[in-house]
Amino acid sequence: MTDFPFELSGSTLITGPSNVGKTRLTARALDTWVMRHGPDGVVVFEFGPEFEHEGRILGRHLSRFGTLPDDVWLGGFDAYAPRAEGATNEESQKLAAENADRAKRIIESAPTDPQAVFVNDASIPFQHERSLPKSLIEYCDGSDAVVVNAFESDELGSEDDVSQQEREALSVFQAWADRVIRLE
Repeated sequence: MTDFPFELSGSTLITGPSNVGKTRLTARALDTWVMRHGPDGVVVFEFGPEFEHEGRILGRHLSRFGTLPDDVWLGGFDAYAPRAEGATNEESQKLAAENADRAKRIIESAPTDPQAVFVNDASIPFQHERSLPKSLIEYCDGSDAVVVNAFESDELGSEDDVSQQEREALSVFQAWADRVIRLE
C-alpha cells in the first residue's frame, strides 16, 4: 500500500454523491498514513450517519473499510441524516442542529496539535445555520495531513434549509482544501 492516488500532505477534500467510495478512499488514506508514520498524533472524526433510505444505506463509517488502529484518537457519534430522517423542513433542521451541537463538543474535546486528521462526512455537522466549518478548519490547520470527505451531488434539494447550508459549508471546504478529488 505504498502507492497512493494523492499526496498525503496538506489538505484534501474528497467529494461525490452517495455510495461512490468517499469513505473507502478516506479509510485507505488513513491506513496509508498509519503504515508510513504510525498512529501517534492521528485524529479521526466520524460524522457519517448510517441510515437506510429507500432501500439503500446512506453513508458508511470508516470502520466498515478496515480496523481503526487502537492508538488513534476517535471522535464520533451516531449522526442523523437530516434530509432523509426529517419529514418536514423543520424536523430536518432540528436533526441538523443536534448533529451540529454534538460535533462541536467533539471538535472541542479533540487533542491539540494533531499530526494528521481524517474526517468522514464533514458536511453533516455543518448542515445547520448556527454551525460553521471554520471550527473544523481551524482545528485541522497546522496538521501535516488532512483528509476530509463530504457529500456533493445534484440530488441536494434546492429549497430546504439543510441542503442550502450544506452547499455553503461545502463551498468553504472547497476554497480551503489544497486539492479536491471528485468521485462519480
